[in-house]
Amino acid sequence: MRRPVIAGNWKMHKEFSEVVSYATRFAKAISDVRDSDIIICPPFIYLRTLVEAFKDTPVSVGAQMMYWEDKGAYTGEISGPMLKSTGVEYVIIGHSERRQYFGETDDTVNLRIKAALRNHIIPILCVGETLEQRENSETFDVIDRQLLQGLDSLEAASAESIIVAYEPVWAIGTGKTATPEIAQEVHERIRHVLSSMFGSHTAEEIRILYGGSVKPDNVDELMRQKDIDGALVGGASLDPESFERIVRYKE
Repeated sequence: MRRPVIAGNWKMHKEFSEVVSYATRFAKAISDVRDSDIIICPPFIYLRTLVEAFKDTPVSVGAQMMYWEDKGAYTGEISGPMLKSTGVEYVIIGHSERRQYFGETDDTVNLRIKAALRNHIIPILCVGETLEQRENSETFDVIDRQLLQGLDSLEAASAESIIVAYEPVWAIGTGKTATPEIAQEVHERIRHVLSSMFGSHTAEEIRILYGGSVKPDNVDELMRQKDIDGALVGGASLDPESFERIVRYKE
């Protein structure tokens, strides 16, 4: 049985006073939750604050991206050793917004994933198609390519710890959500590709999250799908009460 993962991606939101208030309220609200891995991924400048705030709680902290070199003259970048030294346990890699606005490619995603694993940080690999690609019946082609290139030359033992998040680009921040059936179909495809790459045992161990406008009113049905192991939550994770309800989904 794969352990569920509920991850919140704050993107570029919140000021410092809001972060401390949120952490206090959320940690208290979900203090009894033990059956899921709960992750919050804030902007870099709040990582250490939240690591301290969530100490001895069920909440782990992740970063929203990282560079693939461990150190060097890369102004503005953050490395794996830096993240690890703050207490970060997870990192989002290849989010569609990073691909769209900042030139992420499958090749750089691959470099970042290897750097994360090298530094003992669990990568959350994001894959997903645009509306145009879906309408052109290219969804599986896009997903296959992003997995095959993003996870290229990894050993099965390393791949087992990776988390994959399916985020249909057309459903991010739009209020649109893939139906549970559409989401399940793509998740099943992802597991099939992972099985072809790493074997069926490893593919069954890898957790696959859905990440397209997950909200309190749709999380229950999504989580009932066979191959959906959790959620990567955007806007709904910014409110502690909303995110608590998602964490406490009902199957």
